[in-house]
Amino acid sequence: MTEVLIIKTGIANTASVEAAFRRCRVNPILSDDPQQIADAEQVVLPGVGAFGPAMAKLRQTGIDEVLIQKINADQPLLGICLGMQLLFANSSESPDVEGLAVFDTKISLISGAELRVPHFGWNEVQPFGQTQYLSPGYAYFAHSFRVKEDNFKQLAASGTQSTYGGPFISAIEQGRLLACQFHPELSGLWGAQLLQNWLEGTC
Repeated sequence: MTEVLIIKTGIANTASVEAAFRRCRVNPILSDDPQQIADAEQVVLPGVGAFGPAMAKLRQTGIDEVLIQKINADQPLLGICLGMQLLFANSSESPDVEGLAVFDTKISLISGAELRVPHFGWNEVQPFGQTQYLSPGYAYFAHSFRVKEDNFKQLAASGTQSTYGGPFISAIEQGRLLACQFHPELSGLWGAQLLQNWLEGTC
């Protein structure tokens, strides 16, 4: 079986992510050891929690530097929900905390008088650019913060957009980096196929 390392952040419930990879015939390893993460071929950064504590954990352990090195080397990395948001410069959730800054823009709170926050449930995702892993479909979301489309498309060549009180970026592709605001592990057959695409490096 293929092995995938899931980063143990201490604030994310990884059980559903581990189960999803097992369904893809993958043996997931859970670790917060920087050297083990650096040596892993395929790494997942999950996320359920707050931006500030998550970045504190990454910096305390040195995992932040390992992740940047892996992204710069175009090694397979999957960020899920908060794991996607940590790739940005900062977030209105923790205004004084710097993110990994792979993408130089800000995560902002979902806003709108008619909107219920957090945004829970299924929503459509539509690819833009030349996507390798992503296809049109419906994914499961659970988030209060997002990347506005008008702040981002100039920074990424491909990904997906969704709409909730206005368009926002719901996924990013950059080489072997795949970052999803939605939860592919909770997104049924479509999400399972997306994970398989990322594992195999092809659509």
